[in-house]
Amino acid sequence: MRTRDCGRGAGGADSAPGALAGGRPCSGAVRLTFVSICATASRALGEPLAGTAATARTWLLVEQPGPWGAKALTSSRLDPVLGRRLEEAARGTGVRLGLIRRPGRTAPTSTRRVFAAHVVPGRGWVHEAEIESAEDAERLLGLDLKELGAGNAASFLDAADGLAGTPYTGAPLVCVCANGKRDRCCALLGRPLAAELHAAGTEGLWEVTHLGGHRFSPTLLVLPYGYAYGRADAALALAAQRAAASGRVLLDGCRGRSVWERPEQSAELAVRAETGEERAEALTVRTLPPGEAPAVHRVRVEHRDGRRWTAEVVRTVAEDARPESCDAAPALPARFEVARLAAEAPAH
Repeated sequence: MRTRDCGRGAGGADSAPGALAGGRPCSGAVRLTFVSICATASRALGEPLAGTAATARTWLLVEQPGPWGAKALTSSRLDPVLGRRLEEAARGTGVRLGLIRRPGRTAPTSTRRVFAAHVVPGRGWVHEAEIESAEDAERLLGLDLKELGAGNAASFLDAADGLAGTPYTGAPLVCVCANGKRDRCCALLGRPLAAELHAAGTEGLWEVTHLGGHRFSPTLLVLPYGYAYGRADAALALAAQRAAASGRVLLDGCRGRSVWERPEQSAELAVRAETGEERAEALTVRTLPPGEAPAVHRVRVEHRDGRRWTAEVVRTVAEDARPESCDAAPALPARFEVARLAAEAPAH
């Protein structure tokens, strides 16, 4: 339901209980009220997807069947002490941890899969390993996460002290955010999507604990390239997987490549939209020193054929309050929009 509001805005004395921005209807700003889940509000308000992907240079995904709590690494059937130590070890390394499981009911097994994926353009890789028992999971603590974040997989591949991993050669991984204890959108929207893809026989499919951006549910991550997607359906997920299998990126529903910060994600997607470039490894991105306007992010996007662009990315705030997750108070989330995109002379 949409209503016009001349009350005091979200959380003000005139706000109606449960409203995003309540108050008595009247002329003025258009507000959205009485929505059940955060994804409904985000979609209704047309919130842009570009530049909203969680950031990570390397993803470390550990299979953990069974229920997940809101903070899954320490509230699942994984040893919480192990989960806490992994969280501490990952801080500041560029590694993002997640638990994964197969959709639906699965037969109990002590063997669990582990994936490590480095998503820096031109230097990426995906490796896999198996953990044979709960006790064997302690070997995860032997991983050098700082080196994994930098793109060195030696500790993952090492047979003596690591996980004896091997290069992953299967279908691109499609990881659908489905942790309903973290946010109910992920249960109401993510799990049905994962179930539909599972019923269709999708290879490389996993549910994952947290990708950020609940309000863009259903959300998913596609590896090896690390592009995230929002408001996905089965057709989009399969198209994104097919694109990744051929070394391309699907632009529809794309939130950005996780290796880059949010302003850089927006700039890269703007260049792709401008040029139609779909090859995943064709572009690299870096932030330039600030110009005369420090609030403007200056981002250089370079094509491997020598072309390059400078994007001016501005941090703006949404005009309409909306919850960033289902149990959160209404807020005005930041977004990063490309205000100007200029082609430059090719580098020599």
